[in-house]
Amino acid sequence: MKEFNYVIKDAQGIHARPAGLLVKLAAGFPCNVTITKDAKEVSLKKLLAVMGLGVKCGTEVTIKADGDNEEEAIAEISKFFQENL
Repeated sequence: MKEFNYVIKDAQGIHARPAGLLVKLAAGFPCNVTITKDAKEVSLKKLLAVMGLGVKCGTEVTIKADGDNEEEAIAEISKFFQENL
């Protein structure tokens, strides 16, 4: 299992547009990918679950990948967070 923590810098937090792109990116990997905020963990492949977390600017989230291609998944998703959130 690979993971990383990230503090959201986007003023609007994880809102609809980047959430949709993030879910699409995560869905392209065969491994399980989750996002955790305040001890609540949901699949990063489910848009409504990600939006339901209500992640705001300044919030720290943890992204975990477990399974096939987990290292590649973490690298790509980490890059997405740095460039978009």
